[in-house]
Amino acid sequence: MQLVLTGFLTGLSLIVAIGAQNAFVLRQGLLRKHVLPIVLICAVSDAALIVLGVLGLGSLISLLPWLLEVIRWVGVAFLIWYGSTSLRRFMKNESLKAAEAGSGTLKQTVLTVLALTYLNPHVYLDTVIFIGGIANQFQEDKWFFVMGAVTASFVWFFGLGFGAKKASVLVSKPTFWKILDIFIAAVMFSLAITLAVADLN
Repeated sequence: MQLVLTGFLTGLSLIVAIGAQNAFVLRQGLLRKHVLPIVLICAVSDAALIVLGVLGLGSLISLLPWLLEVIRWVGVAFLIWYGSTSLRRFMKNESLKAAEAGSGTLKQTVLTVLALTYLNPHVYLDTVIFIGGIANQFQEDKWFFVMGAVTASFVWFFGLGFGAKKASVLVSKPTFWKILDIFIAAVMFSLAITLAVADLN
């Protein structure tokens, strides 16, 4: 149980920080639109990356620095585009319209959450290399640590996505959506800058 708890706290510490993925999950949770597939994609992706890290994917990624560079710049471009979309809604007073109309089709939503998940090189550094590296230090007991880290992902994303429904009273307020969209735009642009100048080594 101690290793499970250690894995849980380690995993939670890496995903709780406000980032592009979390901001998107929060917005969709408030919209109550495609929440289940979104949180499942996020949690299952985390779980898969953690397991792959334990099985040695981290070592492969370390040998292919150019791959992280490709992911970095595609991710920067995507974050700028997504941030610009939120900023455009804010500037044109389209926030409430977007909320009332939902947030795109299921296919568009799935593609967006997949991009936000896999076009972030830090997910490979943190989830695959860092968590995978820590887990392997426990040798034959490593899967207890993995169990805790995977549980943290499911608890966080399901809590964020479905917990946001409790704030659904806010969705009828145009001011709330303007604030949320300018916040999301700021998060996306700041992450794009951070990612562009980050040392991925």
